[in-house]
Amino acid sequence: MPKFAANLSMLFTELPFLDRIAAAAAAGFDAVECQFPYEYPAGDIARRLEDSRIGMVLHNLPAGDWGAGDRGIAALPQRRTEFRDGVGRAIEYARALGCPRLNCLAGIAVPARHAQAHDALIDNLRFAAGALAQAGLELLIEPVNTRDAPGFFVNRSRQAIAVIDAVGAANLRLQFDLYHAQVMEGDLATSLQTLLPRIGHIQVADNPGRHEPGTGEINYAFLFKHLDTLGYDGWVGCEYRPLTTTLAGLAWLAEHRVAR
Repeated sequence: MPKFAANLSMLFTELPFLDRIAAAAAAGFDAVECQFPYEYPAGDIARRLEDSRIGMVLHNLPAGDWGAGDRGIAALPQRRTEFRDGVGRAIEYARALGCPRLNCLAGIAVPARHAQAHDALIDNLRFAAGALAQAGLELLIEPVNTRDAPGFFVNRSRQAIAVIDAVGAANLRLQFDLYHAQVMEGDLATSLQTLLPRIGHIQVADNPGRHEPGTGEINYAFLFKHLDTLGYDGWVGCEYRPLTTTLAGLAWLAEHRVAR
């Protein structure tokens, strides 16, 4: 059965970041994930995880200056050094937090430099995959929809799989975010069945609005049963914006856990 992880960057945001770990555990989550832990000392996060008896299952590689509009730098040829420095920092955090996998955001590339962006992405992913393999970690790459992130370089699952194949690293897998996939592709059940051997992590949010499952058009009751039938026993990260409050929006989680 899928196991659910609270995304600390999206849920319990009424609390300071470190306090969200205990809140997630109290709400019944099996684990947590986050976008970027780097504002906080790794030791402080690790202590909160230990105190709450909960694990960190995913965080991202550093992705540039988010406030300035960066959405990743792996496909930006001029920022190779920054990317590689970030890989080292991410590994340090992953080791301290016991986090087994790191996600890479390709970023927004200049359309006229598509070939250079592709080459930079492949080169950077090979570097990152090699460094993570030595540390015993898994690397993910995530397609992101171009409505929320116009110009995002890797925006469809087929493109991500082509990149993974070009890199040729055994520890590089797909992060499949059902919200992004619904916006760009649809046909989620077939995609999950086809891509499951390549998927290292799944994330959920409904569409439109990127709110909790059950607030939009995606039939999550069907998809969770489908994942169970397919034999997926990995993590499902809850990376959505609560429609009201985090706790008020968690009824869907209880319903699906009862159903299983």
